[in-house]
Amino acid sequence: MSKVMDSFVEAVSDIQDGASLIVGGFGLSGIPEKSIEALREQGTKNLTVYSNNCGVDDWGLGLLLANKQIKKMVASYVGENKIFEQQFLNGELEVELTPQGTLAERMRAGGAGIPGFYTATGVGTPIAEGKETKEFNGKTYLLEEGIVGDFALVKAWKADTLGNLVYRKTSRNFNPLAAMAGKITIAEVEEIVQPGELDPDEIHTPGIYVQRLLLGTNYEKRIERRTVIKA
Repeated sequence: MSKVMDSFVEAVSDIQDGASLIVGGFGLSGIPEKSIEALREQGTKNLTVYSNNCGVDDWGLGLLLANKQIKKMVASYVGENKIFEQQFLNGELEVELTPQGTLAERMRAGGAGIPGFYTATGVGTPIAEGKETKEFNGKTYLLEEGIVGDFALVKAWKADTLGNLVYRKTSRNFNPLAAMAGKITIAEVEEIVQPGELDPDEIHTPGIYVQRLLLGTNYEKRIERRTVIKA
């Protein structure tokens, strides 16, 4: 059955106040631009967002932040966003910093139905405060919980109408993990083909993880920080 929808507005319409979102992308690479914009226009508030970072001041998840739609941010890096800093210092935004590999594994575990796992990352640091620890072979590990979100927003390069997704290059970062971990996954892509047109070996996210699929156009694909080599 085709999972293709015609409207981003319709696709995000049931994301209610207080929902939890898992959002793919790394910096500004591979972010679900169109879904984020539709959610900003909808104005949904008090969101808990799990993502590698929170975009920049005027793009990506930074749009939701500027509109004061995010109540809690769980991320591994937040250094490119001044609005984020201001809201955190003003007590308007709750922040949970999570090591990048741990965040990725929490998403993967949640998508695989694993409620928790032990990791050595963060032992002896503020990350460990309030968390259960256990020793294995004389080494201490932290218990981290898997993440399952009410919704996941992801961006892929190509899909078939059944929701099988193919990512391109750097966008194959947090997107496959986010797609697994949402109860309802909304995927936006640049091209949609018919079932059977994708080589099975090319598929990165099976369609079973995707509930809604949309074709996006005119992607900006901004570069977060442009650097050049001196002549």
